[in-house]
Amino acid sequence: MRVRPLAICALALLLSLLVAAPAMAQPNNGEGLLGETDDKIITFFSLGVLVFFFLVVCLGSFIQSRLERRKQARKAAELQQRVGW
Repeated sequence: MRVRPLAICALALLLSLLVAAPAMAQPNNGEGLLGETDDKIITFFSLGVLVFFFLVVCLGSFIQSRLERRKQARKAAELQQRVGW
């Protein structure tokens, strides 16, 4: 049973080493996919990360409040049915 996780970890390590070798061999002078990185790119990327987490928190809060409201309505219906009103 312990052979499968070990084999998966070894395969993942081997795959990451195979992918990293050609990336290190390219003579691109440290430029990324978008070219030379400057302050504008860093600012917009950071703003995007900030907006993403803001939206995740807002959406999660909205979903949680809706689920809580449904739970309270279900509990009230069960209580009303039990009492007999």
